Amino acid sequence: MIKTDLCVIGGGSAGLSVAAGAAQMGADTVLVESGKMGGDCLNYGCVPSKALLVAGRAARAGREAKDFGIDYSDPKVNFRTVHDHVKDVIAGIEPHDSVERFEKLGVQVVQGHGSFLNPKQLLVGSQVIEARRFVIATGSRAMTPPIGGLNSVPFLTNESVFDLTDLPQKLIIVGGGPIGCELGQAFRNLGSEVTIVEMATIMPKDDPDLVEIVRSRLLADGVNIREKTKVIAARCSDDSVVLEVEQEGQKKDITGSHLLLAAGRIPNLDQLNLEAAGVAYERGGIVVNRGLKTSNRKIYAAGDVTGGYQFTHMAAYDAGIIVRNALFRLPAKVEHSAVPWVTYTDPELAQVGLTEVELRNNGDQHRVLRWSFADNDRARAERRTEGLIKVMTNPKGKILGASIVGLHAGELVLPWGLAISKGLKIGDMASVIAPYPSLSEVSKRVAGSYFTETLFSDRVKMIVRFLAKFG
Repeated sequence: MIKTDLCVIGGGSAGLSVAAGAAQMGADTVLVESGKMGGDCLNYGCVPSKALLVAGRAARAGREAKDFGIDYSDPKVNFRTVHDHVKDVIAGIEPHDSVERFEKLGVQVVQGHGSFLNPKQLLVGSQVIEARRFVIATGSRAMTPPIGGLNSVPFLTNESVFDLTDLPQKLIIVGGGPIGCELGQAFRNLGSEVTIVEMATIMPKDDPDLVEIVRSRLLADGVNIREKTKVIAARCSDDSVVLEVEQEGQKKDITGSHLLLAAGRIPNLDQLNLEAAGVAYERGGIVVNRGLKTSNRKIYAAGDVTGGYQFTHMAAYDAGIIVRNALFRLPAKVEHSAVPWVTYTDPELAQVGLTEVELRNNGDQHRVLRWSFADNDRARAERRTEGLIKVMTNPKGKILGASIVGLHAGELVLPWGLAISKGLKIGDMASVIAPYPSLSEVSKRVAGSYFTETLFSDRVKMIVRFLAKFG
């Protein structure tokens, strides 16, 4: 029997953040992890995918150098070395999330699957852990879509695709969300033939105007995008994978050497025996209130397992809410008005706050400001003028949301998140002094456009002419 103040189930972003914070603040803490420390983000998600994207961009940079007057021969991709680069990036971060580090912080790490015996006890192997508070942070995994014959076909998910040491010749990706689009572009830049199959439209949660810019770039890169296409069945043919699909009422086959599933994620609830703990859950995840408490008031849940925003930064945010609630009994609650997310295609697409579509669908009065990267001198110097920023305000100028597509959009979105979280108005952003020439000028320019109509109106001109009469 292990008795402790806090037991955290899951060693991903949320679980590690809770465990590290709690232990360093003096709580007796146990961490339970059945797989690799660091969870999905470090081993199968954010870190390896971005490392692969960087490799793909390096290959494309060589091809595009002629635009700057520099001529390289066509790049030669050694995919085994690309694989080693991805694994090296993971290995460089692993010590920060390792068992050894957390034990030095004072966390007792128990490796194995956890299953609740009752509302206060968790069984891990032959050990029983009794805790005053539990935190469930078991994350999510790739969903296997209901496709006929899929169980007889070899396929990849984000958990296996980064183990490839040979470049796929023809990669079929089922799912056109952020994961599908990022990996599709990365493999295409490295030399694979890529087809993305999406039942709806790619990146459906983002602003359609901005998604169109990403779509155009993917198509220009040579990615074959099949939208509004339903996958009916899968089968093997010799050494190939064949998908039978239906598009606009017509059935056809798509053949590839590899199949990657990126059609959504499901929470990891298996083996937890949540009924014994009195924890309510639904298909989408564990039910929590705004304080991230479950139906058992002594048990919290954080990150992907709650079915909310499936981002590493939100898992870390959830962890902070739980630490304040569980350790300090403070009435901390989640606030989602300024949640940012980024799809790391090239160009990147970033969003924070409300989108134009959401405001329109809600019937909220709003104003939309736009500024093109083509009007930014730094973007012109970089020859990367494909880009757009949209900012949504209420009629009084309060900032409600920002959508950005373009070079380094993920870096440009941060000040807009701060502005929304602090309730700032558009004039606050317009008054900022931006360095020249920088991409960040797009934020200042789009904010300044809010006042253009007023500043250059006939009324202002009349005032200026009147005052000029006085010398």
